[in-house]
Amino acid sequence: MITKQLLEIKSHMQIAEDTFEIVLQSPLAKELKPGQFVHIALTNHMLRRPVSVAGIDAQAETFTIIFKIFGEGTRELSKFQTGDSLDVILPCGSYYPIDQLEIDHAMIVGGGIGVPPLYYLAKTLKENGVKVTNILGFQSKNQIFYEEKFQALGDTYIATNDGSYGTKGFVTDIINELNPAFDYFFSCGPTPMLKAVSSQLEGHKGYISLEERMGCGVGTCYACVVPLKEDPSKSKKICKDGPVFSANEVILA
Repeated sequence: MITKQLLEIKSHMQIAEDTFEIVLQSPLAKELKPGQFVHIALTNHMLRRPVSVAGIDAQAETFTIIFKIFGEGTRELSKFQTGDSLDVILPCGSYYPIDQLEIDHAMIVGGGIGVPPLYYLAKTLKENGVKVTNILGFQSKNQIFYEEKFQALGDTYIATNDGSYGTKGFVTDIINELNPAFDYFFSCGPTPMLKAVSSQLEGHKGYISLEERMGCGVGTCYACVVPLKEDPSKSKKICKDGPVFSANEVILA
């Protein structure tokens, strides 16, 4: 059940350029699954901010979120400190249905601020005995985060748009170069990246997670609908039916 809580910030730190990690404490932390998000209210902002979950600590009853400053709302969020409290709705949205899949080898493909939920996913897959190969894309070296954490889970390859670290180019360049064998791919990031990855991996089984602006975040305002491939006259709500969809389920604008 989705619940509104006032949660204490247990830690708050900058981990890359304009990118911050916050750990929040909640008895619902253990209920958050890979792919889900929380919806955060900020003073003087009418709409809440959806932020994906990057990990949980069930024993400590904490969960981690990572966000990048994109506007005034996320800039305000970056100014919070350890000990402050946030108004949060959780758990929100769908999750990667890994418990229903037979996977020996998963390919993780993330871009920018789409990387955090994939860390929680890759960590869970690893704990379940699944081999993971991680392919991550960032704009430049100073925006890279969690590289060592991903390396601890499996082979990890980094692409930067400007070539300041790793492969110069995009995650699709690395996929093309490696041509790895895998059972399922899981991807999250900007829509152009998801379109390119889905097109390149057409015919493979996989799941994508959409990053879109939301209104209510709980499926009542219809501000974040996405048309279905099998019938574009029909749509699903990203906030409630997603953000995780089968790779061939929706039309990416």
